[in-house]
Amino acid sequence: MRFLSALMLTVAVAACAVAAPAKKGSLELKSVTALAFNSEGVLFIGDSTAAKVYAVETHEKTDASKGALKVEKLNEQIGGMLGVPAAQVAIADVKVNPASGTVYLAVRRGSGPSAAAVILTVARNGKISEFGLKDVMFSVVDLPNATDKNRAEAITSLGFANGKLIIAGLANEEFASTLRIIPFPFGDKAAAAGVKIFHGAHGKYETQAPVRTFTTYKIGDAEHVVAAYTCTPLVKFPVGELQSGNKVTGTTIAELGNRNRPLDMIVYKKDGKDFVLMANSARGIMKISGDSLATNEGITTRIADKAGVKYETIEGWKDVVQLDKLDDTHAVILIDDKKTMTLTSVELP
Repeated sequence: MRFLSALMLTVAVAACAVAAPAKKGSLELKSVTALAFNSEGVLFIGDSTAAKVYAVETHEKTDASKGALKVEKLNEQIGGMLGVPAAQVAIADVKVNPASGTVYLAVRRGSGPSAAAVILTVARNGKISEFGLKDVMFSVVDLPNATDKNRAEAITSLGFANGKLIIAGLANEEFASTLRIIPFPFGDKAAAAGVKIFHGAHGKYETQAPVRTFTTYKIGDAEHVVAAYTCTPLVKFPVGELQSGNKVTGTTIAELGNRNRPLDMIVYKKDGKDFVLMANSARGIMKISGDSLATNEGITTRIADKAGVKYETIEGWKDVVQLDKLDDTHAVILIDDKKTMTLTSVELP
């Protein structure tokens, strides 16, 4: 499972992605924007610059999912390892390989157009290693018509559910905000549907804003995408309706406050109940009950600040920019206070 105007955002679920069969070879990433895993430990790497997603076999099976994790001065350690100043280390995503418990980092080293992309791993003992992309088994899918205006947003978030990779980003379309749903192993086609999303804070319909982060969550018998956007609408729509030619209207279940950018989301279970945990640029860590996602009361009028599904702010979790589920009781979080980065495990709240 994975989630100051009225906005209706139309999301196109793009078809005709071009896939290549799995082969052994070497990858040269032009960028690394987002990561995802399936349950078997296949790593999906989103390369926005190249408008491609790679699926790489990690062959990790060792269970490292026990014990605490804490790596302080992470950016300094990575900078020293890669030969760049700590200030030139950027981490775009943090994901845990469910097959092993190893933490993977999507890293940019250097600055400007020449900044290099690298995948690093962090073991439970804190050891940082490069995940080699030479002589690996991989397959690739090209994303046609990816945006030319801001290529970094061709891929904004990745997720995997029920045998399908879900890719959020922007495309060169009338409705620029795009979701692509691609079965894995990669085929040569994807679902094609338009999804309308209403944002209560701008008082108008919009089609250009990308999904910033999302997760998937089963509501009743139906799998849903729960997506968050800048300023901060939370929207759900059923995956099963994302069929070719359909026009699907999402349900805006919350307005979580403006002047905020959602950063990352996970779903977890505690004391027999499901929760969504979301990191934000300006509004801390939000904890949302899974039960509340079932609401059908969509927001369809202008909202001054907040409305809809309620949330709890997790006190003490400061400057969290990335998070993922580490095991059944813990998350791994990346803390960035603008001076130093810390990667640490914490108990799920």
